[in-house]
Amino acid sequence: MSITKLAVSLASPLPKLESFDRYLFIGPHPDDIEIGAGATAAKLVSAGKNVAFLCCIDGRYGSGTVPPEALIPIRRAEAKASAAALGVADVRFLPFCDGGFYELNDLKSAIAKVVGEFKPDVILCPDPQVKSECHPDHLNVGRAASEIAYFAPYEGIMQHHGASAAPVKAIAYYMTASPNRYVKTSKVLLERQLSAIFGCHKSQFPDGSAEGRAIAMYLRIRSLDFGLRSFSLHAEGFRTLDTLRMHCLPEAGK
Repeated sequence: MSITKLAVSLASPLPKLESFDRYLFIGPHPDDIEIGAGATAAKLVSAGKNVAFLCCIDGRYGSGTVPPEALIPIRRAEAKASAAALGVADVRFLPFCDGGFYELNDLKSAIAKVVGEFKPDVILCPDPQVKSECHPDHLNVGRAASEIAYFAPYEGIMQHHGASAAPVKAIAYYMTASPNRYVKTSKVLLERQLSAIFGCHKSQFPDGSAEGRAIAMYLRIRSLDFGLRSFSLHAEGFRTLDTLRMHCLPEAGK
């Protein structure tokens, strides 16, 4: 750790993710939130926190057998059922087309409106700086959510998006290769996460599918790995930035 980064950490430590009250989980497609941070969402709901899910992309091209327009309502229904299995009742959807066929500024404004309505303390979204990520929807949603998280408290800027200001205090990236904060979970929460994914998102993970087995194994290993890093049996990891670290502090990204 550099001297500068150490000084910033000592002067202004990152807050615990569980210390806030309102959390907006932003996902590219239905199922991404659950895969990236489902156990954390379930833990926060159980702790009495206010949690909402926002699915930005319709996922219409997520099946080789169901026509795209027919798949959209199926995936919405699956997302609602999966969120309910984690205890989340507030599930919102944006109408953007799967595969990156939309304008990024339109995506930003749509996210801004939901942020202004829900007024989260923390926004959680995919990490747009993961080097291996090739899906434009994951990258676009991560970038758009990052920009809105930073600008959310600025009323004038949010008005340009047709949105109200919101007191966002931190952004936490799931699906990250560089976690700096961990949420301790449990085997029970992990199994609840897996049940929500594979019990509800059948259009993506049919019973017995090879991809489903691979994702389930990955999530089990990741839970144990992050658990070891946080001195617990199970955990989920996030690259977290507070308002201080969102701007002009390059050390925060290391």
